Amino acid sequence: MKINCKGNYEYCYWGACFLRIAAMLFAFLYSTGINAQYYENYPPDNTKVKINRTNLPIVFIDTKCGDDYPQTIERYYRIAARMKIISNDDGINYGDTIAHPNQQVDYEGWIGIKYRGNSSFNSSDKKPYSIKTLLTEDVDGEKQKVKIMGMPKDNDWVMLAPFADRSMIRDVLMFQLARPYFEYTPQARHCELILDGVYYGVYVMAERVRHGKHRLNLDKPGDDGDELTGGYHLEIDRNDEDHVYTSKYHTRDEEGNEYLNNNNVYFQYKYPEYDDMVPEHEAQLEYIQRQIDKMEDALAADNFADPDNGYRKYIDELSFIDQQLSQEVSGNIDGYRLSTSIYKHRDSVDPRFKTALWDFNIAFGNADYYGGERTDFWIYKNTYIDYNDNTKVPFWWARLMEDHNYANMLKSRWAQYRQENYSDEHIEATIDSLVNMLNAEGAQQRNYSAWQRWGEYIWPVPNWWSIDTYEKEINNLRQWLSERIAWMDKQLAYDPADVIVVPREEETELAAIYNAQGQQIPKLKKGLNIIKYKDGHTRKIFLK
Repeated sequence: MKINCKGNYEYCYWGACFLRIAAMLFAFLYSTGINAQYYENYPPDNTKVKINRTNLPIVFIDTKCGDDYPQTIERYYRIAARMKIISNDDGINYGDTIAHPNQQVDYEGWIGIKYRGNSSFNSSDKKPYSIKTLLTEDVDGEKQKVKIMGMPKDNDWVMLAPFADRSMIRDVLMFQLARPYFEYTPQARHCELILDGVYYGVYVMAERVRHGKHRLNLDKPGDDGDELTGGYHLEIDRNDEDHVYTSKYHTRDEEGNEYLNNNNVYFQYKYPEYDDMVPEHEAQLEYIQRQIDKMEDALAADNFADPDNGYRKYIDELSFIDQQLSQEVSGNIDGYRLSTSIYKHRDSVDPRFKTALWDFNIAFGNADYYGGERTDFWIYKNTYIDYNDNTKVPFWWARLMEDHNYANMLKSRWAQYRQENYSDEHIEATIDSLVNMLNAEGAQQRNYSAWQRWGEYIWPVPNWWSIDTYEKEINNLRQWLSERIAWMDKQLAYDPADVIVVPREEETELAAIYNAQGQQIPKLKKGLNIIKYKDGHTRKIFLK
């Protein structure tokens, strides 16, 4: 008996009929070029590449589901498919499952799949996917929470498709470096994809920044009292959804002039979604909009830095510092203004907005516009962004930097970073680890045999004509990051000579000890400490 997974689309019967007729018409009229690629699920340049063995998990996705022909993966609704992931304990996986029948299966079952992304979809030949793990072939049916590649149970996954990022490590690199400093940072794993028997190259299976027990662990909001205050998740992004909330404030340039044209900051509702709040829970929508207004009003006020009545009532200062340092060290020209998550727990847990990270594929010098290839300017006040680009950086971080206490705390946090995950040694080791993993069994070589792109222009890669090998790409990333960190060290007054362990004989001269957050503590603790002497001078020390 054939398993038929077609027809489980998220629209009504007559809508399905209309779309099928339209699809047949487009197929008839456009039988070449991008339209033909669409119906073939955008295959790679070379469809003859095969996996013999690999150290990466192998993801098999089957849209045929027992029928003779593949389904077309859609962008705006999901189709049902089967997914099987091979990941053996010894770290070696084989693409020929007939010759190697007893391999360890990490997951096997139904999924709802569609394309995802904006520029990562429109400007890349290699397409990313959004995946929901399902109990049955019904894409509207019950979801199934599963562990995938060692990542905690959930049903909402993405497969990122490194294409403009020819290193294929930028997103994972950022997540690994930043993970200790955030309440939540997505986990991600490199893998190789075989779609309907065709090798599609190296992908990154990743958690989405979404509500979930092992992700943004937010309580479901209620309609009054403490329950009304959380949890909520919004994303600063484009005005490309049916319902967004628009900030009352515009970004200012370095001279303090407002960008008035094409310059709104939009908040998309991620949890709860708009349709889950309106009309039955409209109080939730009104509440979270008021909280955004209160936060921005506090930042814009004359007394914005007041420790009791200023912005600190509404934002987790350290979380905003960590967001800032992450966007700045990576030189992410999409930073702050796109795919930037803010979320809020219930007041009884924490009344302040926090942030999470996402999307670094065109960071680390990997953009030839908006100054993305430069290492010597601050992204949070990026005046290189086109005046007509209506997704600009919110005024928040420029305003925060006007508070000398915030600026000093940011400097202290950077000093902590540089002694920990952002030390030169740790960065080099992390890059080496990722590159060695992709090279060990030829994964990156297979990827570029399938996507034959070295030596060709790929938007938005700078210097594409001179970086014509994978080794040169990695060396370019290293060099850019080294120059960027050196510039930030100078701007943030980081000197490793200042970060020392205080001799015991000096302890009697101490007037006070502060942690990296500027809070006074009774004694030295592991990590970064700021010590103040009785004569008034201060030193930074780091205890391992």
